[in-house]
Amino acid sequence: MHVELTHYMLLAAVLFSIGVLGVLTRKNLIVILMSVELMLNSVNLTFVSVARFRGDPMGQVLVFFVLCVAAAEVAVGLAILISIFRHRGTMNSDSVKLLKW
Repeated sequence: MHVELTHYMLLAAVLFSIGVLGVLTRKNLIVILMSVELMLNSVNLTFVSVARFRGDPMGQVLVFFVLCVAAAEVAVGLAILISIFRHRGTMNSDSVKLLKW
């Protein structure tokens, strides 16, 4: 079976949609963070697949930078979530009103 660029793009679109759906519908902050990571990985899949089909390694190089930023984002995000959990005792996004008016 030959895998076309369209297949990768459809898979990336489905993964990104699942991530958006998770961010918009879930209340648990860890699940929201995981959904953001799913969206980042779907973008990485798009970069790698387009780079492979174009024969240009720049997409793969860009994915390494995105992975570094994603790792830093997860570390900072988890630290913030742990701090919120220690102060609030819950991971529900409705109980966190730090940045709300």
